[in-house]
Amino acid sequence: MSDTVLMVHGMWTGGWLWNNYRKIFEGRGYKCLTPTLRYHNLEYKNNPDERLGTTSLLDYASDLEKEIKKLNEKPIIVGHSMGGMLAQILGSRGLAKAIVLLTPALPAGVLDVPPDPESAIKGWGSILANPNWFKEPMKPNFDEAVYLELQLLPENEQKEVYDKWVYESGWASFELTLWQSDLNKAAFVDKSKVTCPVLVIAAAEDNCLPPTLIKKVAEYYHGVSTYKEFPNHAHWLVGEPGWQDVTEYVCDWLSNIR
Repeated sequence: MSDTVLMVHGMWTGGWLWNNYRKIFEGRGYKCLTPTLRYHNLEYKNNPDERLGTTSLLDYASDLEKEIKKLNEKPIIVGHSMGGMLAQILGSRGLAKAIVLLTPALPAGVLDVPPDPESAIKGWGSILANPNWFKEPMKPNFDEAVYLELQLLPENEQKEVYDKWVYESGWASFELTLWQSDLNKAAFVDKSKVTCPVLVIAAAEDNCLPPTLIKKVAEYYHGVSTYKEFPNHAHWLVGEPGWQDVTEYVCDWLSNIR
C-alpha cells in the first residue's frame, strides 16, 4: 500500500505551492493531498473574506484533522513555514506517521530571544503599521515578500509568485509571534506527544526563519528529530532554484523510515 502524504502550505499561499513537490512524490509512489487552507483560494487574492482576519491556527488544524480522519491510515505530513507549525500540532494529536518540517514556524516557548528589529521592519513593516493587524487579513507588500521568502528566485518569478499570494489571518500571526498573550495557546505543542519521526529542514539564507531558529525546533523534538540545513537556499526552498535537491533528500529520508 502506498503511503499518503498530506502537504500543508504556509502563509499567503495555497495548495498550488506543492505542484513541483507533488510530481516528485507521486513519481516515488506516494499518494498526495494538497489542501488549500480556508479562505486561501485564489478568488480571495485581492478581496479576502473578512472572517480570515480572526481565523485561528486551531481552525486550520481542525480542518486538516477532518481530512486526515477520512483516510484509512495516518499520513506523512509535510509542512512549509506556518504549515510546518500545523504539522506539529497534528503530530501532537497522534495523526501523523512522520512529519517533515520545511523552514517551519516555531512552537510557542521555543524562541528564547527577541526577533531582530531590523529584520521585522524589512519583512513586516507595512503590516505592523496597521494597529489592527492582529485582527484583520494581512499581506506584505512585494518588497517585503522578496525579503522574507523570494530573494533567491529570478526577478520575473518573484513577481509571478507574489501575484498568486493571498491574504493571511492576522490572528494566526498573532498566535505565532505573540504567543505569551494568547489565552488559547494555539501555538503550544506538547513535544512529549510527538512520537513519530520528524525531519526538520533549514535554509542557510532564510531571512524569515533563519537556521539559528530552525535548529531550536529540531532540539525541541530531540530523540525523534533529524536536522538538515541546505546552503544556497532561502525560505522559498519549495520552489527556488535547486528545490529538487531538497525534495529528493526528503524522499530519501522517508524511504529509510518506511
